[in-house]
Amino acid sequence: MPRFLDVAGRGKGTIRILAHQGQRALQVTDNAERVHNFGLPSTVPVTIEQMIAHGAAVVRGAQRSLVIIDLPFGSYEASPEQAFHASARLLKETGAAAVKLEAGAELAETVSFLTKRGIPVMAHVGLTPQSVNTLGSYGARGRTPEEHHQIVADAQALADAQAVAIAVTQAVQCPVVGIGASAKCDGQVLVVDDMLGMFERTARFVKQFDLLGQRIDGVVAAYADGVRSRAFPGPENIYAPVDKRCE
Repeated sequence: MPRFLDVAGRGKGTIRILAHQGQRALQVTDNAERVHNFGLPSTVPVTIEQMIAHGAAVVRGAQRSLVIIDLPFGSYEASPEQAFHASARLLKETGAAAVKLEAGAELAETVSFLTKRGIPVMAHVGLTPQSVNTLGSYGARGRTPEEHHQIVADAQALADAQAVAIAVTQAVQCPVVGIGASAKCDGQVLVVDDMLGMFERTARFVKQFDLLGQRIDGVVAAYADGVRSRAFPGPENIYAPVDKRCE
């Protein structure tokens, strides 16, 4: 199976670049809303309206990439019917092709309900950030035998419910996308700002392929110096008046 490239991105301009580089899947995450747009303490407060606004912008720039959008906390857990209405709204109002939800075996019925009604689902197992209030931390999951067996059981139940991808690999037939799990997964996902090196502090699973944050600091400093010294804007950056008397 070809490697599956899944990037959690934001913004039409950034998304166009990612799509141009052949990203097979672009994921619109509630984490992007939490960290980048609103500075929220967790993904729990993110609303479906925020996801719709974010997702629609990504789809407009995605071109040929598969766009998967997160169901935010509280929009799908109560019942399969609630999950369907939230999923249908997300897909209709954004143009995304699939939804992602954080689920274990307990939500296999919901996944089956959605797929039978034409909604492709990516299921997220292991560390589920929307459950941080009950988990107590964002620590990695699956490192003990008990956690390992639970993740495999969850993945199998969700695969049986026809989830299109699981976010494990030998135990199930559908594609498995990992984050900090193993290079043996069918694909990998990484938030674009982590990949670009926008932050000084990063999690263990992050590889910064550039230090763009430092470079942006330098560019902003150069801009500020240009403004303060009146070197910017120069003659080449301004519009000359038609009437010389206006100079």
